[in-house]
Amino acid sequence: MRVHPRTTALTASLALVLAAGPLAAPALAAPALPASASTASAASPAAAALRAAIAGLPSPDATAALVRVGGTDGVWHGSAGVHDLATGRAADPDARFRAGSTTKVVTAAAVLELAAQGRVDLGTPVQHYLPGLFTGAFAPITVRQLLNHTSGIRAGDGWGDSFEAQYAHRFDTLTPRQVVRSAVAKGPEFAPGTRQDYLNINYTVLGLLIEKVTGRSYATEVTRLVLRPAGMRDTYFPGTDPRVRGPHNHGYQKVTRADGTTSFVDVTDWNQADRFAAGDMISTTADLERLLTSLFRGRIVPPGPQLAEMFTVPAHIAGATYSAGLQRFEYQGQVYWLKSGARYGYDTLVLGTRDLSRTLVYSVNATDAKGEDMNPVAQRIALAALGRQVG
Repeated sequence: MRVHPRTTALTASLALVLAAGPLAAPALAAPALPASASTASAASPAAAALRAAIAGLPSPDATAALVRVGGTDGVWHGSAGVHDLATGRAADPDARFRAGSTTKVVTAAAVLELAAQGRVDLGTPVQHYLPGLFTGAFAPITVRQLLNHTSGIRAGDGWGDSFEAQYAHRFDTLTPRQVVRSAVAKGPEFAPGTRQDYLNINYTVLGLLIEKVTGRSYATEVTRLVLRPAGMRDTYFPGTDPRVRGPHNHGYQKVTRADGTTSFVDVTDWNQADRFAAGDMISTTADLERLLTSLFRGRIVPPGPQLAEMFTVPAHIAGATYSAGLQRFEYQGQVYWLKSGARYGYDTLVLGTRDLSRTLVYSVNATDAKGEDMNPVAQRIALAALGRQVG
């Protein structure tokens, strides 16, 4: 199962002017609720745009949205929508959610911190740290090439490509090593360092690397290296537990039947162990904001060559945009570093300028979170936030 980089859709969408007007779809079980927000300057145009971006939820596109905008240009926090469609009660603004591929930011930070401690060398082949994991068909793949998606490893197999196939196995366990074995069996896609191809498999291998080097589980070591220093007290790795522990808003997937009618399937409970170090994190918008600011300020990975890896895109590869854990995006002359994430029912983004003059974190309970196109609610949030001046 190939995992497509949805951030590509995000970066393309941000450059477009959004067309006005809601999309047609069947009515939901709960009424729309007004957005609630606390702002530094509620009267500013950007604050008004942010309120408008999350108004009218639940909608056919999303059932809830949680947003945090920060930086020297102003601060805005807002939430809208419902906790669940059955009761229609208001969404919890402090809810936990499946953070998807924003997990990669945490994984990259942990590897870079181990490099800063001298326990991992970014230029050393991963085969040195994980002997026997790859066959002789693979040329040496450096740790750095895993971090920036230039390894040439093919995607691992999952439970299927369709939502229906994956949903049928939502309580089953597919281990990270099973995923890696399926990828290795396919042989390399290209010579390491010659192309960039964003795939989960690179970070799955990095998770195994962290475990081998430290002798502890990925969750234990990453909590020690990243979550605790960042103050991320509401973030954890569920492993094979299909539940979201603590306060959370339900996630839904929109499904169209053969007769053309649409329903919304509750996808909140789901065993995501196969996502592992690439996407099995549960977090909050406040915690992800703490991660972003702590990381950019050098409080997790110390300032120096290791932290610089997070803001360095391979210059020799045409069209490359991914660094170690992040993606470079330029919009209206301003460079942003971001990471998106999507699991069924949940669509997440962390974004910031290098100087933290603007940060954005959102969680949108998207009804088609794994779709090829960027969610319309997420589009509106991003464009409003990148209007810069909030306060």
